[in-house]
Amino acid sequence: MNRRQLVKSMLATGAVALTGAGCAKSGASTAVGKLSVGQVSKSIAFFPMFIATKKGYFKEEGVTFGEPPVLGTGAKVAAALKSGSIEVGGGVMTDVLKLSEIENDIRLVADLVDRYYIDIVTGTKFKGAAVDASLDERIASLKGKKIGITGPGSGTEALVVYLFKKGGMDSRKDAELVNLGSEPAAALGALKGGQVDALSFAQPLAQQAEGTGVGTLYISPSRGDIPDLVDVAHGVFFTTQGVLKDKAKEIAAFQKALVRAKDDIHNDTDAEVKKLLAEYRSGMPDATLDALLPLLKTEVPKTNAFKRSSFDTAVAFHKSAGLITKTPDYDLLVPKNLRAQ
Repeated sequence: MNRRQLVKSMLATGAVALTGAGCAKSGASTAVGKLSVGQVSKSIAFFPMFIATKKGYFKEEGVTFGEPPVLGTGAKVAAALKSGSIEVGGGVMTDVLKLSEIENDIRLVADLVDRYYIDIVTGTKFKGAAVDASLDERIASLKGKKIGITGPGSGTEALVVYLFKKGGMDSRKDAELVNLGSEPAAALGALKGGQVDALSFAQPLAQQAEGTGVGTLYISPSRGDIPDLVDVAHGVFFTTQGVLKDKAKEIAAFQKALVRAKDDIHNDTDAEVKKLLAEYRSGMPDATLDALLPLLKTEVPKTNAFKRSSFDTAVAFHKSAGLITKTPDYDLLVPKNLRAQ
């Protein structure tokens, strides 16, 4: 048994404790309880969730839940959380920050992606500045175009609003935003068929578009195209203070399982991660899977904790885009065990 296998064996039996923000002893031997979980899409942010489910980490930690419904937009995730139909919501910081302006009981549960992992993808007939042109030129090229987003109030809309404001434009007047929902196949179909000129969509849609010849990765925050969005908390799980209090053990077990899945992403072989990724998003070409592997290691944090710097960057982004007006309290939104400098 090699060192890697030994550590995994010890984790599974609870023989060691995971260290770091948002981590604790793993491998619960008795059931903790149930949680109801929903998520906005099957983007790359929720790949750790898939791994933890596939490998039985949630069950081993003692928390159970049914198949998380894919709700399509952040607004629907927020509504489901506030109505009590789900207890933990998977979405983006856009959902959390906007909801926290009107509700003071929203709390973060886990940081899933520490990059703004939504991209602008253009179709094959797109007329505008080249991909290697300056950011300002590419933004200007989006004027007057039909741009597909998942829906109003989403992180996909947020990026478009931000870019247009950065370019001295108003996305409501200078473009036509088309609500397509969160299904990648429908979005790619709309791009290929010419119903939209471009898409603002979460990874891995851009990689799929390029891998199938449907589109081009035009503007990518995670690639470094937007300097102000290089280090930013984006994909997240969140809940309410009531759930955090009433189901503290379940939330802790949920967090531990996610950390174990993240450990796999960072430490398993590329072949092992690629196999799981192919199962998570079936039908993706080999080239697309290969393009995603290095992104996962740079975008998925090793713990569930929220760095103050990446939190502040997220706030600055949303304020500059006019999506929020208040400055949220880091110490209120982020529980003590998830705070990191």
